[in-house]
Amino acid sequence: MIVRILGEGQFDVAEHALDRLNELDATLEAAVEAGDEAAFAGALAALLDGVRTAGVAHPLDSLDDSDLILPPSDATLDQVRQMLTEDGLIPG
Repeated sequence: MIVRILGEGQFDVAEHALDRLNELDATLEAAVEAGDEAAFAGALAALLDGVRTAGVAHPLDSLDDSDLILPPSDATLDQVRQMLTEDGLIPG
C-alpha cells in the first residue's frame, strides 16, 4: 500500500502494518472528536511516525497514485477533522 504524508512524500507500507496504524488512527480520531488539542498533537505525531517506521520511502521518480493520503505533521485539528471519513484516515 502506498501512503502519502502531505509535504513529505510517499511510503510503501506492508499490509501487516495496517492493524497498528489503524490503532493509531483510532486514537487520533478520538482526539479530534473530543476537540483535545494536546491529545491530537501527540496522536497525529504517533500516526505519522508509525507510517515512517513501518514504511519504506517510495521512489521519488515514481508516478504511482497513493492509496491513502495523510495530513502533514503541522496540520491543525480542524484540517484533520475535514479529512476524516467514517473509517478515520486509514480505512479498516
